[in-house]
Amino acid sequence: MPAAVHAAALCAGAAAWVMVAGREQARRRTRALLAVGAGDSHLSERWESGRSRLQAWLGGRRELLCLPVALVLGILGESVLPMAAGAVAVPLVRRWLRGRESRKERERRADGVVTLCGAVVGELRAGREPGQALLVAVRGTGVMGEAEAGVSAAAQFGGDVPGALGQAAGEPGLDGLAGVAACWRVAVDGGAGLAAGLDRLEGSLRAERRRREELRAQLAGAWSTVVVLAVLPVLGMGLGAALGADPLKVLLHSTAGLVCLVLGGLLEAAGLLWSGRIVRAGEAL
Repeated sequence: MPAAVHAAALCAGAAAWVMVAGREQARRRTRALLAVGAGDSHLSERWESGRSRLQAWLGGRRELLCLPVALVLGILGESVLPMAAGAVAVPLVRRWLRGRESRKERERRADGVVTLCGAVVGELRAGREPGQALLVAVRGTGVMGEAEAGVSAAAQFGGDVPGALGQAAGEPGLDGLAGVAACWRVAVDGGAGLAAGLDRLEGSLRAERRRREELRAQLAGAWSTVVVLAVLPVLGMGLGAALGADPLKVLLHSTAGLVCLVLGGLLEAAGLLWSGRIVRAGEAL
């Protein structure tokens, strides 16, 4: 039985690692560890292929990984509590994953605004009219989503381009379009060079992106600490099983164990939330 408990703890640890490994930083570390030599490069390719097949099989619902892990722990621990906890964890993990995907989408669209500025500048210097240059750049980058139709119509038919850009800037990740609208309005009203203004705006947005990436790299160690805090309880269960104890039996079939499990789970959740809040506050500076 201790060996089985140990195996269950290892399975839970593996599942936790899979969920955390979705971060881009973790993927880079994994590829760096695997990509050492030709043979290791082949292992890296197989690893990525296996992860892709698993994600395709899950249909983008990686939170469902909580259920098989909870089922294994419930069978080995002879209790329904792990399965109930797994069912509760599914919507929480789903919310976390969706929040992470939303942040990635915002960053992708912010990068698209930088590309848009460069594309408009290139079209203007190639001799196109401002409206036509914006129309070509918008269609080429495709970062505006639902707002693309309004901006394209204004650029094509001589409408209120600054107003359309300002309205599009209200969407997540498209804040930089407010600067494009300001440059456009100044160029139309004051006769200033639109290409020069957009060029400076592009440089400013690129500098902001570099600052964000540098800050994220500096906070990588803090995020690693948060991950270690999340995995420590699972490692503790594995260590206890290796020493001949029966952690699941103690936690799931005794009053003291249940009390410790509930209190430990609450403290663990509070610690992770607080640590994540500190790190995110650092990223927002």
